[in-house]
Amino acid sequence: MKIGELAQQSGLTPSRIRFYEQIGLLKTVERRPNGYRTYPQQAVMILGLITTAQRAGFTLDEIRTLLPSDLTHWDHAALMEALTRKIADIEALQARLSQSRAHLLRLIEDIQERPDDMDCATNAHRVLTNMLADHPEALDVTSGDIRLLDTKDRRQSISSGRRKKTASR
Repeated sequence: MKIGELAQQSGLTPSRIRFYEQIGLLKTVERRPNGYRTYPQQAVMILGLITTAQRAGFTLDEIRTLLPSDLTHWDHAALMEALTRKIADIEALQARLSQSRAHLLRLIEDIQERPDDMDCATNAHRVLTNMLADHPEALDVTSGDIRLLDTKDRRQSISSGRRKKTASR
């Protein structure tokens, strides 16, 4: 079959099919004397496997190592190991996302607990202070973070920094 027919059957664009061929994922391509590519029916299945694997989170390099040149010669052990490893990666990502979600929900709650008589800048200072107290590893402050502090805090930070430098001399 020609590339247009393969594109229609696989749901992929011809440029995507050519890309997979170029990087070595689609190896069952023949060239006719006129330069046209012809693909066997098996190419539809291979493209389906590539697309499914990508949706499952596999990179093209991972797919390349797993996909046999002949679909009748699968490495069962390697396939099972890769699938198991991908599940572990997904579970680790889910745990990180869950922690991030919980952290953001706590942050939203802390921001919303602003007393009625407190302005937004003071509330931001309160929230940042609470956040840094709960997570001391977040104390890696950059120069861009200084603009978050109000003028009084900047003067205190600068003057305490000067005192530290003077005391250490």
